Amino acid sequence: MPATPRSAQMPSRAIVIGAGLGGLAAAMRLGAKGYEVTVIDRLDQPGGRGSSITQEGHRFDLGPTIVTVPQGLRDLWAACGRDFDRDVQLVPMDPFYEIRWADGTRFAARQDEDAMMQEVAKLAKGDVPGYTKFLQDAEARYWFGYEDLGRRPMHKLADLIKVLPKFAMMRADRSVYAHAARRVKNEKLRFALSFHPLFIGGDPFHVTSMYILVSHLEKAFGVHYAMGGVQAIAQAMVRVIEAQGGQVLMGTEVDEITTAGGRVSGVDLAGGGHIGADVVVSNADAGHTYTRLLRNHPRKRWSDAKLRGMRWSMGLFVWYFGTKGTRALWPDVGHHTIAVGPRYKTHIRDIFQRGHLADDMSLYVHRPSVTDRSVAPAGDDTFYALSPVPHLGHDDPTDWAAMAEPYRQKMQAMLEERLLPGLGRHIGPSLVFTPETFRDRYLSPLGAGFSIEPRILQSAWFRPHNVSEELPGLFLAGAGTHPGAGLPGVIGTAEVMAQMVPDALHPVVAPRMAAE
Repeated sequence: MPATPRSAQMPSRAIVIGAGLGGLAAAMRLGAKGYEVTVIDRLDQPGGRGSSITQEGHRFDLGPTIVTVPQGLRDLWAACGRDFDRDVQLVPMDPFYEIRWADGTRFAARQDEDAMMQEVAKLAKGDVPGYTKFLQDAEARYWFGYEDLGRRPMHKLADLIKVLPKFAMMRADRSVYAHAARRVKNEKLRFALSFHPLFIGGDPFHVTSMYILVSHLEKAFGVHYAMGGVQAIAQAMVRVIEAQGGQVLMGTEVDEITTAGGRVSGVDLAGGGHIGADVVVSNADAGHTYTRLLRNHPRKRWSDAKLRGMRWSMGLFVWYFGTKGTRALWPDVGHHTIAVGPRYKTHIRDIFQRGHLADDMSLYVHRPSVTDRSVAPAGDDTFYALSPVPHLGHDDPTDWAAMAEPYRQKMQAMLEERLLPGLGRHIGPSLVFTPETFRDRYLSPLGAGFSIEPRILQSAWFRPHNVSEELPGLFLAGAGTHPGAGLPGVIGTAEVMAQMVPDALHPVVAPRMAAE
């Protein structure tokens, strides 16, 4: 008797490479479409950059720390027939964060409009009207850039051509900083309105002004912390995937995407073995996907040379540390603090253009223990301090084996002087991530913290597409594809990807699950 075709006897199968937040979101979307999904990741726990490490009772959240558009997560859960707020507890932040300058000036970002106007007026009363106009600009770009372009595929050149007039009208060619500078005169306020691209790997002096939409995101949706850290969101995502009939394989690495008959056929594993699939979604960095996972497949657009010519986001130096007996110390240091260094434009140029590791730094300091007691033993604190640094692709890259500890010491000295006096007497467990860690742990090209930099000619159609033109059946999610980096961005990449993947021919479960 002839063999029955596979499609008639087995459910449609999908593989997701990488259990980062974008990959987990992609798996949930595919599960909702009826696919039997297998997620594969080389790390020991899900979340990718959003995972955590625990030492001596201190849980260090390794990457993203805030949730700025909870509705994106709620929409994702709803697509799977679930209620996000039953699975994850979000706590609103007030203030969102505090910016501190060396002269003692402070700026607290809040959702309340009157409170924000007071903060602006404290810096520069004459800039209040300009700030109001800036918020109007940000809202207009939110509706166009986030709710329109950011939530639909941008893989066709015709789609880009249609929106070029609106890009021109909104002066997308102008940088985030340049747009802020047109609205307000105070340099400190210009910093407060323009630094946000650094949280998605962009140079504020070159990234398109479309990204001022972040100011509207904060105002409209607030800033939240997930109890248990972003790791808790990742773990909740895994539970949804498993409830859909999928599986998540940790400690397993994909070596190559395989093909048969001119389309994707599955993946080969680094330790040996093959897993077949009808659809493969890569949440690995787009650069790694094309140069490594498709190394034996001819590529027309995303060649090695093309990817080498892209501008990549900066690297990150992150010091994770616990402190002993400090819960009552430093009462004015909140959950999120930005300590601004002495330079802005020239320091950014050192990082992005010159590739120079400067002596001075600006720091983002995360102290989750003021909100979530589970991150540290009783009476203790857990911190991380992050400094943007050059990636590894510059002509004279930093020797981090030699520089990691001296740079950490400079960071500690700045923290002791500006935020945490006496810090050295209380330090407990400690670890450091450099761009080399990002390269080796996350397989990030050049050790970049956020994949490809979101400049105007590296966004939307110009960015690696959510559906690959190199191989039928291959799709991309994560920071390196459209709409881009950041927690809302990577969750959005899965939403866009799902619009292009056909429903499963032979669903393993009903496309929508009843709420539990």
